[in-house]
Amino acid sequence: MSSHPSRDQPDPGANAMTDRFHSVGENILDALLADGPEWADDLGDHRFRDRLTDHSADADSRRAGVLTDALGALDEIDDLLLPPADRVDLEMLRNRVSADLWQLTELRPQTWDPLVHLPGDALYGLVAGEDLPADERLRAISARCAAVPQFLDTARTRLDGGPGMPRVHVETAATRAEGILGLLGGEVDTLIEQAPALRTAVDEARGAAAAALREHIDWLRSRVETADADPRLGARDHAARLWYTLDSELSQDALLTRAESDLLATEEAIAEAAADFEGAPPRSGQVREVLDRIAAEAATTEETVRPTCERALEHLVGRVRELDFATLPDHPVRVIPMPESRRGMAVAYCDPPGPLSATPERPTLIAVAPPPADWPAERRTSFYREYNADMLRELMVHEAVPGHALQLARAAGYSGSTRLRHALHSGTFIEGWAVYAEDAMQGHGWCADDPERNRRLRLVQLKTRLRMIINAILDIRVHAHGMTESEAMSLLVERGHQEEGEAAGKWRRALLTSAQLSTYYVGYQEVSAVVRDLGAARPDAARRDLHDEVLAHGSPTPRHLRALLQV
Repeated sequence: MSSHPSRDQPDPGANAMTDRFHSVGENILDALLADGPEWADDLGDHRFRDRLTDHSADADSRRAGVLTDALGALDEIDDLLLPPADRVDLEMLRNRVSADLWQLTELRPQTWDPLVHLPGDALYGLVAGEDLPADERLRAISARCAAVPQFLDTARTRLDGGPGMPRVHVETAATRAEGILGLLGGEVDTLIEQAPALRTAVDEARGAAAAALREHIDWLRSRVETADADPRLGARDHAARLWYTLDSELSQDALLTRAESDLLATEEAIAEAAADFEGAPPRSGQVREVLDRIAAEAATTEETVRPTCERALEHLVGRVRELDFATLPDHPVRVIPMPESRRGMAVAYCDPPGPLSATPERPTLIAVAPPPADWPAERRTSFYREYNADMLRELMVHEAVPGHALQLARAAGYSGSTRLRHALHSGTFIEGWAVYAEDAMQGHGWCADDPERNRRLRLVQLKTRLRMIINAILDIRVHAHGMTESEAMSLLVERGHQEEGEAAGKWRRALLTSAQLSTYYVGYQEVSAVVRDLGAARPDAARRDLHDEVLAHGSPTPRHLRALLQV
């Protein structure tokens, strides 16, 4: 008689392995959160709100030991004995720990990137957050402000002793540090009005932090002329960064080949759409002329950007319901100006409540950055042409509904056996869903009874598809193939039809980041394939049911989502 349990009986070995993984996984997550208090805050876990990350050399050594031990503990888990959801969590955690260890010991940005050493995110979450009482936030702000002088002193020690800094990183860090100074002013005063007994302690701590920030800004400015390190990672490091970021089987070379082929196909599609829009045969320069006309007719101003986004959001909520596209969570979404301490990388972002927060009712914030005040008038005008009313409508599909705001709210509702799926997420899936949402909504039309508006938005959506594809090409060609600024600007302006100011910002972003720009294209390809294959496997399922199922598992990498959906 067999000693193994029958199919109807639980496997004691599997149960024990599952329990062991839950314990190991939670312990590793706690160690990661304690080591990265800013990340913990962003997730809504405020146990470490009085700390800043220690970037000293000694801390690096301790951190490497913790990460190595964590990988060893995960290697002892037999994934074949885990249920599918836990198997996915195991692989996501292993990828996160491996990526952290590689970055710490191989890429080592703490020795050359001054953006790593800014306390902006640590302070912004406390100043602008709404999930802690005012007195608790002020005590945490005081503690972190008091730690800023030592934090920035450590930064200068690491960076002066490193291999050299890229100029673009130094300039951006100085600008962001000035934004952090502004963060310590009026918004903190507003908080103090709710807990006036803490004014003396807060003023003393933020005064020390402000003095340290001014010293650090002067130090950064003094290093600009000698900051001549190449911001490009090189082919080898970029390939590794891409591997950890995408968590996809697509190689660097295969990704570039596919993207450049899709760029040609999308150029043909937008040329056809422009000819149709104009009611004339295709001709050279027609696409740019049509897009310029749309931009001029729908140009925004500083006063109209936010109201336009708010009206677009209201319309999209109704349109998603009308199409029965996906279940809308009962969660508020608000459009705000992007804080200065977070500008310099992207024009907009979605800031949802932390998935580990005890008060998840805090609104999701869609932050939109106005053009910098020091831009000349023509460049500011160029910005408002690029982000015209039609482009802002497309942006709100991506950032709000049914893009990021909807997806992240659904992800927060996922209920798993551990906190891992809430803490760990795939940018490939998150960006992929948002771009898929753009494409799907364009297919259904902005309005059921406004064909002219739909044709305009078809052109704008194709322009954003060009941008998405070029993002990936730019990411790889800059970091792995030494693309020059003039080559990048030509690609962005001539083939992407972007305004000069927008193109200059994207060039800067490509230098400041790596791999993230590829998540849009790869994510769109892989999420679209998952939705397609799920629909083929369930031909009788309604559109909303398919989308709800795709969004019901948190934010796993698309390849893991396939395993969960069994498609």
